[in-house]
Amino acid sequence: MAEAYRRHDLLDVEPGAWGAVLAARPDLAEAPHVAAWVEDGRPVILRRSHPGEAPGIVPVGLPLPPRDGKRRIGLTLPPEAVRPRRPLDLSDTRHACPPAWSETVEAAIALGERLGLTPRPFGSLLWQSLTGLPYLSDRSDLDLLWPIAGAVPPALLDGLAAIEARAPMRLDGELLLANGGGVNWRELDTAGPRGTVLVKHRDRLALREAAAIFAGDPE
Repeated sequence: MAEAYRRHDLLDVEPGAWGAVLAARPDLAEAPHVAAWVEDGRPVILRRSHPGEAPGIVPVGLPLPPRDGKRRIGLTLPPEAVRPRRPLDLSDTRHACPPAWSETVEAAIALGERLGLTPRPFGSLLWQSLTGLPYLSDRSDLDLLWPIAGAVPPALLDGLAAIEARAPMRLDGELLLANGGGVNWRELDTAGPRGTVLVKHRDRLALREAAAIFAGDPE
């Protein structure tokens, strides 16, 4: 079912379906890497639905590396054309990290271990790890997803701020909530328990009381 997938899910695509969808997109004929993307064993990622897209389809995307224009390509696929791929944990991406990132990455992994959480990469680090193509640069952020099953651990936001204060890059990312929504950790930290925050879902954006997010209350 297309509705079972959530933002940031990695999906493998059936090669025949990939060829069919590209045949309907002549604008992608000259785009680097796209034609062989699936044949080369690379996944796509579930993105937010755009207004007007048909219900029941699976909205996916892939970014091209900066040297190839950093274009974000959005596609739609039938549910039977995709299957889920196990997400990468941050610890799976050590091999792709620049040496200057090592201390920060290890600190984020250790923070997760202390709190019973498993950070996951997205953005440039994810795609360089998955594809071997050069996505990371001196200006790249370290983008992390933090899946949270219930209440936000009190030490998480303070821990992320402390790691960023020592890091050579900007530390960005989202807390992934149990209902599939995502909230930027920095915005939640700034809002505090009395504020409101923007929660991104696959099919909508919603403003929520930050106190409810901290408490792990369902929508």
